[in-house]
Amino acid sequence: MPKTPRKVTLTPAVTPTATIRTMILCVPDELPREALTAHQLDRNFGVRGTLSPRFWANPDLRLWHHRQMISLRKGRPACCAGGPVRLLDLDGMRQAAGVGAAIRHQVFSRAVHGTRNATPWHVYEARHLADPDAYPWKAAVADFHHQPRVNAIRMHNAATHGAGRIALDELEMYQAGCMAYQHHSALTAVTGDAFITADGAKVAPASDAMADRVTYLEQANLLLTTIDPDQRLLAVAL
Repeated sequence: MPKTPRKVTLTPAVTPTATIRTMILCVPDELPREALTAHQLDRNFGVRGTLSPRFWANPDLRLWHHRQMISLRKGRPACCAGGPVRLLDLDGMRQAAGVGAAIRHQVFSRAVHGTRNATPWHVYEARHLADPDAYPWKAAVADFHHQPRVNAIRMHNAATHGAGRIALDELEMYQAGCMAYQHHSALTAVTGDAFITADGAKVAPASDAMADRVTYLEQANLLLTTIDPDQRLLAVAL
């Protein structure tokens, strides 16, 4: 007697949304400088956040250029929340971010020496979101933390304070190798986690997976190479 076919329920794949901490805005030409304040961000761009002193001003910035900059601070390099592209030191930002990334990767390599590559958090998160009852949040967190490499990083961070800590949310980028991590850090320094063009189009990674981050960085940095030098950029922390 033939058996009754078993009913199989397919669980759709779920991709966690990307983490957006910093957004770069291309400011429309018609928008006056006075409108580029933290209080006006939601009204003018639909973005709730605060101005972020992320950009470096050109080292040869003249006194009369200051009125074109947004939230310019004193120092070397002089940081600001934005201004015309021609008055920003984007190359310097990329270079410094790449050098810092190389140092951090050396620290990472020493901290995780002898451990195997770990599965990044977004994989566990996606599994939880696909079926929260079968795979609860606590189980996902426990499985991620029980990996030897993750424990090695957490142990390093427990004994380290300040800039020497290793960001667990960059685990996949670290594991891609020193050069890849340098490029990722250098490109992210100027594009942040999402990019809004002057006409309001939003460019952002589909998820926190490295493949999606790379796709975003390709798109955002290509946009940067094509915009006018007088185009104003604004960094917003969400």
